[in-house]
Amino acid sequence: MSSRLVLVLGDLFIPDRAAGIPAKFKKLLAPGKIGQILCLGNLTDKETYDFLRSTAPDLQIVKGDFDVEAPNLALSKVITHGSLRIGFTHGHTIIPPGDADSLLIAARHMDVDVLLWGGTHKFEAYELEGKFIVNPGSATGAMSTGWWADGEEPIPSFCLMDVQGDVLVLYVYQLRTDANGAENVGVEKVSFRKNGGASSSH
Repeated sequence: MSSRLVLVLGDLFIPDRAAGIPAKFKKLLAPGKIGQILCLGNLTDKETYDFLRSTAPDLQIVKGDFDVEAPNLALSKVITHGSLRIGFTHGHTIIPPGDADSLLIAARHMDVDVLLWGGTHKFEAYELEGKFIVNPGSATGAMSTGWWADGEEPIPSFCLMDVQGDVLVLYVYQLRTDANGAENVGVEKVSFRKNGGASSSH
């Protein structure tokens, strides 16, 4: 049986702002584990594109604000898993950026239960008026302007979604560095049920 797992990632900015996807993340993304990849834009190099294609043949991409060499990419797409309609977009078309009400309007406009968006390089997941709003952050921890406090750096992150019927289980992977410089991958779980809201656990 093919995997139901859906990888959600974005804002990679390789090589402009990051050297590559962290090695500890690449180890987790072995071929055969993931059925589909949703890339939320700013996939700015061919090598990473090829890596993602080798991880899962079903690679869906939307256009980010720095994807200048891919003018034909759609700004948003909608897919269906189980009974959930899932919309995804980079987020640079949402004004004001990251605004919860604007994201809710976008979700309603796309007629989706789940809206995946990017652009801030910061993980977020919350339920708002029956919609599940998710930002997977930046898979490389690429620097961003205006979203982080001075001295704060983006934490590399991506999400895996497991959809069964009307339930979506979101696994959030974040690469954190401790005081000694050692890198560890932490995982959190957030569940969303259509018409039932979201709940989280660590």
